[in-house]
Amino acid sequence: MYGKPLPVVSVPRQPAGTFEYLTTKKDELVGWARKFSLFPYPFVTACCAMEFMAVSASAYDTDRFGAALPRFSPRQADLLMIVGTVTQKQAPILLKVYEQMCEPKWVMAFGVCATSGGFYQNYASLPGIDKIIPVDIYIPGCPPRPEMVIDGIMKLQDIIARGKHPIINDKF
Repeated sequence: MYGKPLPVVSVPRQPAGTFEYLTTKKDELVGWARKFSLFPYPFVTACCAMEFMAVSASAYDTDRFGAALPRFSPRQADLLMIVGTVTQKQAPILLKVYEQMCEPKWVMAFGVCATSGGFYQNYASLPGIDKIIPVDIYIPGCPPRPEMVIDGIMKLQDIIARGKHPIINDKF
């Protein structure tokens, strides 16, 4: 229903009247459970907020991906969505929010301003949030379409299910 079923390692055959059980690798089971229980924390600062609201609306419905209920406390969230321009004054606040999140945590740069600074090439704006915190998923666009955001959530779910961090694990 929501993707690939749990991987089954062995199904022991037992006589009638006894219980049957499935065994699987613990990491795959935990990855599968985390994949559909994302709790986003929206760090919304600019015009991309309109598209962020559109993604949560009924037409695109992020609830089917397990990412519907935004948390407004970083201690209850595991997905930090930076939506819009981040200025130099907001950078320490963003870093503090990131540090308050519990592990495991993932970061999504939503829009070209969060990804690379956008067309604000001046002293006041941050040229991409990856200058201060690690980013797992980049969603380009000004503003990005809701389909792009859903695609980014699905790619992040694949990363979570595999239990790999693309920045760290691919280098080693």
